[in-house]
Amino acid sequence: MNPSKTVQVQLTRFFAVSAERVFDAWLSPETLGRWMWGPSVRDEEVLHLRLDARVGGGFSFLVRRKGQDIDHIGTYLEIARPQRLVFTWAIREETMSEENISRVTLDFRPKDSGCELTLTHVMSDTWAEYADRTQAGWATMLTTLARELSAEAPRHG
Repeated sequence: MNPSKTVQVQLTRFFAVSAERVFDAWLSPETLGRWMWGPSVRDEEVLHLRLDARVGGGFSFLVRRKGQDIDHIGTYLEIARPQRLVFTWAIREETMSEENISRVTLDFRPKDSGCELTLTHVMSDTWAEYADRTQAGWATMLTTLARELSAEAPRHG
């Protein structure tokens, strides 16, 4: 991806739980299935959520929407719990071209009685017309994540 020809989507969200809990929610297939994918987020069926949470490891989040199977894939580039998580993001069927592989960076900062998460999604300007839709999608997922984490019983230890 040529850095001079990119579009960036950025959101910042406060969570009333620790940075560790928010960070961990991104690396647990069970938790991801409650806030990022499935009927609690949009009209879709989760076929599988697989990940290898290590630098160089990858993920595959396969869902069925309107009869179409969509496999969201990526590779973990940086895992620094609980400060930063960086990964590539693409649809498997569209990865033949590098311009279809984007990069997501999550920065976690302790704040007040919780943490602040800044999500930055950088994609090729080929996808510029999808920037608003991408921003809205992440906003929906982060809202669902905040609801999911606040509904969980407090963890001790």
